[in-house]
Amino acid sequence: MKYVEKDLNDKKILITGGAGFIGSALAHYLQKEYPNASISVLDIFRDGSRFENGNLKSFGHFKNLIDFKGEIISGDICDRGVIEWIKDSKFDIIFHEAAISDTTVSDQNIMIKTNVNTFKELLEIVKDSKATLVYASSGATYGDAPSPQKVGVEMPNNVYGFSKLAMDNLAYRYIKKYPEIQVVGLRYFNVYGKGEYYKGKTASMVLQFGLQILNGEAPKLFEGSDKIKRDFIYIEDVIQANIKAITAKSGVYNVGTGIARSFQDIADILQNEFSTNLGNRYIKNPYIGRYQFFTQADISLTKEHLGYEPRFSLEEGIRAYKDEIKRVYESEYNR
Repeated sequence: MKYVEKDLNDKKILITGGAGFIGSALAHYLQKEYPNASISVLDIFRDGSRFENGNLKSFGHFKNLIDFKGEIISGDICDRGVIEWIKDSKFDIIFHEAAISDTTVSDQNIMIKTNVNTFKELLEIVKDSKATLVYASSGATYGDAPSPQKVGVEMPNNVYGFSKLAMDNLAYRYIKKYPEIQVVGLRYFNVYGKGEYYKGKTASMVLQFGLQILNGEAPKLFEGSDKIKRDFIYIEDVIQANIKAITAKSGVYNVGTGIARSFQDIADILQNEFSTNLGNRYIKNPYIGRYQFFTQADISLTKEHLGYEPRFSLEEGIRAYKDEIKRVYESEYNR
């Protein structure tokens, strides 16, 4: 489905973080809908390195790019040489998905260097080249801010959310100083869908509960999960927002459904879809103080300026995703 009337077939497009979850979904979408576009993917593919929390430093995986026929570049967005390559390549559109997106990483130095400092380099490039820049921000900028969360009222409670807010503040400065540039930030809420398996422990609970259920286990939830609510958004709606952002007014916008659903809802919907009755396992939440207990995106400005309209409810998204969860379970999970 083409989300904008603008023809992108003659455009030179870069996707940073393009071997990750959202980046690879964008790559496949653009290749399918605009086969004559020149699409390049940049990613620091995983090498086994891990943060102090035990999680992988890179979620980039070659399997996310199987069937992608565009240019693939392995490189670190923090490297000066990579920045110079982006500058010299003169892209028309840059989708910036590369980031440390693990909310449990506590290394503030690497988080700011990777997420904030490199973003300023990209802003300098688009200032000079007039390329369109669409970048990934996050609902983590809000922390415990009142719901529904609105742009302008942020209370990040971890360094990841802080880094994304710093990116947004930089974007606003450049938009104000250089009104001729087009820079759009998308604050993703809780995204789930095909391609997230290689995120490991940071993959959505939709996938994690689904794999537990298919393995014959009762889904493991935090205590009080019927009251812990998030705005869960299916990957296809995230792609819709990114494509519509190409022609949108510069600014920062929420990307969610506008509806908060509980983790208990996810477990119950999955058991219904997989025709199981395994019950639930409840454990204490070890992340209290760094954990968002309620997120709900105010998407009124996103609708107004992007023409965005979420197409998938939680039930519809899980139904669309369940066959892929089965495939992952059968071909990856038990290997």
